[in-house]
Amino acid sequence: MFGGRAIHRLLKERLQSQNTVSKPWGGLALFGAGVTGLLSFTTVASCDEAEHGLDAPNYPWPHKGILSSYDHASIRRGHQVYTQVCASCHSMSLISYRDLVGVAYTEEETKAMAAEIEVADGPNDEGEMFTRPGKLSDRFPEPYANEQAARFANGGAYPPDLSLITKARHNGQNYVFALLTGYRDPPAGVTIKCSPSQIREGLHYNPYFPGGAIAMPKMLNDGAVEYEDGTPATEAQMGKDVVSFLSWAAEPEMEERKLMGFKWIFVLSLALLQAGYYRRLRWSVLKSRKLVLDVVN
Repeated sequence: MFGGRAIHRLLKERLQSQNTVSKPWGGLALFGAGVTGLLSFTTVASCDEAEHGLDAPNYPWPHKGILSSYDHASIRRGHQVYTQVCASCHSMSLISYRDLVGVAYTEEETKAMAAEIEVADGPNDEGEMFTRPGKLSDRFPEPYANEQAARFANGGAYPPDLSLITKARHNGQNYVFALLTGYRDPPAGVTIKCSPSQIREGLHYNPYFPGGAIAMPKMLNDGAVEYEDGTPATEAQMGKDVVSFLSWAAEPEMEERKLMGFKWIFVLSLALLQAGYYRRLRWSVLKSRKLVLDVVN
């Protein structure tokens, strides 16, 4: 009996000593697991940002409000930036010169602008093709004859058409502005690649572009254009103006759509008031009317 109690006491003391020693190590193991998980999450987030690009900040575009319209002076400046900076590589095949009339230029200005280009037309009465000055009905000229010529001139990259670019990209307006103004030197130890296994010369680092490597160099530099109205042509100003122009190109009907929406709201509000009037002062009387049948014997 005495021996059994002594053994039981020794086992109890041994277990208590093991628990006392293991508590600090258990806490340390839990802390290590937490740090490992945090580092793994940070690594996954960093890889995701590198693969898909940084999320562009939200900028206060003046035409995004319910009661707001396009800044037509900014659209005109943005068209100037597109013509002098972007049009050498990027097309806008869905936009005609006549679309600019009343939006950024007068009809006379637009006709003179269109007449500066040469358009292939024909055939004529002799069955031959010919060139003529541009007209209001002509689309913006293409910078390259075909996709192969565009890729050859840009090191294999194909410059996208900008007609609908602000709608074709997620967070379009903010993304385009962040991309145009987001060029910087790559972080230390980062190699610019066009794929995980291929390194190509001529790429530029831009954290907002998926993968971080973009073939287009930085195009917006201070003073790159000279605005007609004297506005200082800073990088941010040119980015804002060209995004305003591209936003209008993607949604030229936005102002008309907003105006139509307010007209419908006004008409439906009048209809609602009229319906409320008839329900309160007309239908309620008929609804509460009681008919009594008086039977005459």
